[in-house]
Amino acid sequence: MVRPANHDGLGPSRSTDRKRGTRDRNRVRSRETAMPIVTVQQGPRDVELKRDLVRRITDAFVDAYKIPAETVQVWIQETPPDSWGAAGTLTIDR
Repeated sequence: MVRPANHDGLGPSRSTDRKRGTRDRNRVRSRETAMPIVTVQQGPRDVELKRDLVRRITDAFVDAYKIPAETVQVWIQETPPDSWGAAGTLTIDR
């Protein structure tokens, strides 16, 4: 990597080091505060089962990452059995 020299031509410029430091700090901060989003793809389920699933997934992230529950999002995408295939057949035909 070629780094621009400072005015005396002996080393990297201070502004480049400052930019790099800010960028590195932002990258670390972003990793630490990134909001986990969990996507579940499944067939249709009862709302009570989905509530329980969301609670359990959230608890798992809170426990594993030591983050507030408010930062965890769970998206459930339900696909009807006539729009989902496995092993060469629609699940509705099983």
